[in-house]
Amino acid sequence: MEYTQLGSAGLRVSRLCLGTMNFGPETNEPDSFAIMDRAHELGINFFDTANVYGWVLGEGVTEQIIGRWFAQGGGRREKTVIATKVYGGMGSWPNESKCSALNIRRACEGSLRRLQTDHIDIYQMHHIDRLTPWDEIWQAMEQLVREGKIIYAGSSNFAGWHIVQANEIAKDRHFYGLISEQCKYSLNSRLVELEVLPACKAYGLGVIPWSPLGGGMLGGALKKISEGRRASEEIQRRIERNRDKLEAYESLCSKLGEQPADVALAWLLANPVVTAPIIGPRTMEQFDGSLRALEIELSPETMQELDKIWPGPGGPAPEAWAW
Repeated sequence: MEYTQLGSAGLRVSRLCLGTMNFGPETNEPDSFAIMDRAHELGINFFDTANVYGWVLGEGVTEQIIGRWFAQGGGRREKTVIATKVYGGMGSWPNESKCSALNIRRACEGSLRRLQTDHIDIYQMHHIDRLTPWDEIWQAMEQLVREGKIIYAGSSNFAGWHIVQANEIAKDRHFYGLISEQCKYSLNSRLVELEVLPACKAYGLGVIPWSPLGGGMLGGALKKISEGRRASEEIQRRIERNRDKLEAYESLCSKLGEQPADVALAWLLANPVVTAPIIGPRTMEQFDGSLRALEIELSPETMQELDKIWPGPGGPAPEAWAW
């Protein structure tokens, strides 16, 4: 397994991050345990979750599964850099969502309890909270750091200017600020190249792409349908809208002798700003299939071909639209 620093921080993480969103709703507990054990066998030390995963209000189903896995011992917790999130609703009463100081405190305590750990390595804001001032947010995070309940703070789904604002205010408070940004980024979703990635590069944040396969579109969607696999109506509509691109993409992957999913991950890994794409397997087969991407080196010519098939916004702002 390859390891790298998370942005400019000293923390070292694996080049792939195990996403756990399917643990509970799609993957039962024994299979989830097996996937996490397999991740450690292969050297993956970076796991991502969220307090709302499991999608049962207030239950934190996925965190509970991970907590019971940690509780088995054997160095499971010690070997894992665990990242979870705050923002989503964990109840129907006021102050049980978003990023008020009250909810940050309450949500952190709940995640610690479910995860059966005394600290969270990376505590991520799942979305920007436009109604809570940054001084309040950072005061709450600083207190959690002082108490040893979190080590780092991260963001998810932030705009570029949110990252700048957050880190400048953190700097004024002599606080470390954000260590990472988890954003939607893939070959067919490249808007973050305009301002989010440049902001992350400038402030030394590690980028953790979610949905690196474009919701399954980049995982060989056309081939799977031709083999008789089912796809939801929404996926079918997206495939039809992008059929020409998908045909060109899967043809290129075939010429390379690689699976489309592996090429999509390798493309992300080739970006020096990207730390670790999140892979979210439902099965062990899917998990094992993701590892090939670490071995693929895409040539400059292949990168150019991919840009032709899946064009980005034209580079960073403002050059993307100005002279």
